[in-house]
Amino acid sequence: CWTSARGATPCQGLLETVGTLARIDKDELGKAIQNSLVGGPILQNVLGTVTSVNQGLLGSGGLLGGGGLLSYGGVFGVVEELSGLKIEELTLPKVSLKLLPGFGVQLNLHTKVGLHGSGPLGGILQLEAEVNVSSRVALGVSARGTPILILKRCSTLLGHISLLSGLLPPPLFGVVEQTLFKVLPELLCPVVDSVLGVVNELLGAVLCLVPLGALGSVEFTLATLPLISNQYIELDINPIVKSVAGDIIDFPKPPKPIKVPPKDDHTSQVTVPLYLFNTVFGLLQTNGALDLDITPELVQVPSNVPLTTTDLAALVPEALRKLPPGQQLLLSLRVKEAPAVTLQNKKATVSIPADIHVLFYLPKRTPEALFELNGVMTLNAQLAPSATKLHLSLSLERLSVKLASSFTHAFDASRLEEWLSDVVRVAYVPKLNVNLDVGIPLPKVLNVNFANAALEIIENAVVLTVAS
Repeated sequence: CWTSARGATPCQGLLETVGTLARIDKDELGKAIQNSLVGGPILQNVLGTVTSVNQGLLGSGGLLGGGGLLSYGGVFGVVEELSGLKIEELTLPKVSLKLLPGFGVQLNLHTKVGLHGSGPLGGILQLEAEVNVSSRVALGVSARGTPILILKRCSTLLGHISLLSGLLPPPLFGVVEQTLFKVLPELLCPVVDSVLGVVNELLGAVLCLVPLGALGSVEFTLATLPLISNQYIELDINPIVKSVAGDIIDFPKPPKPIKVPPKDDHTSQVTVPLYLFNTVFGLLQTNGALDLDITPELVQVPSNVPLTTTDLAALVPEALRKLPPGQQLLLSLRVKEAPAVTLQNKKATVSIPADIHVLFYLPKRTPEALFELNGVMTLNAQLAPSATKLHLSLSLERLSVKLASSFTHAFDASRLEEWLSDVVRVAYVPKLNVNLDVGIPLPKVLNVNFANAALEIIENAVVLTVAS
């Protein structure tokens, strides 16, 4: 694993490592907190099941049940008739947050608490209290090396208390109010802790191992301490690429920092570095996935793409006219160097150097060599994001070749480029695109879905931006 140092603040927009830069908008963090309250049992776990009067934290024997603060013989020693007062409802809190640069988050939860019980005159008593839970949360790094939110301070502010039904004399009303001031922090601050636990699990998903099919895997780790600005949290995520055998693959880094464009408000952003592209193609090359033998039997080649000695002799008759007519050709493509990926000027291209051996043969006979070419395939890459990956689809832009050796006469190999280009388009590129189904993995950041992200190709990186 390599180390890195960050010399830039979030607003400077310089990515000096080869890492994947993630910028999580504060709206996305607020959404994750709100979803944790909606989708999970947090409120029930903290406050007890509201549909049961004899179970849970606030049921019989709980803080406000028999023997509790408002019960007979409790702290305030109020009349026995109030012993049945329990919290039975908690309105889904409204979440508001503010990012605190250099520290973390100011998190507020505004909710309404419903209390039900028996009044002093024997009737049903229903109260509703507005409560604002205010907390300061620090952003740090866990022992596992993941970003984590840590509750530093929590307090509650009791707002208006409404008597919805029943009768409650003013002295008892004051006792209820004082008791809620003392009890609610103990009840509602654990909600914040539980919320942060859910969000920290989502943030912890950044530290994950993503398989690359049969090629290997990418392990994402946090390269530096998280940075926080007024609008977003910035994570410098380190991709460690490993082969199937577990060896770390370390390809050359960009010679200069990546200039990341500024992030618009209410958007989240992930920057995918050139390094990841080069590494995936490097793994394809070392695994032999870029090599291919092309014959009419091995690869389905349309009839309009000629692969016989007769067709080849017609292209360079002065050198190949003495070939036995009608025999099939074998094109053996071998890629001995890692392809080079270029990301710049809003365009992604891949350059693949290949040795092309041309042989001829009769069925069930050993092929005989004709000549060898040194070729370079230049392919355009179309990029499309999904929820978890950046997918690539290649198309041939051009193929250039020169003669390396020949068992016949020397000739101008450029005259074969159009023919070879047709063969590569129909036989080689489709196979290459199948191998690229593994895609370029994206880190998991708060379950942000990048499927509909706007994509921008900048120098040495691809930037994905999604509205929060």
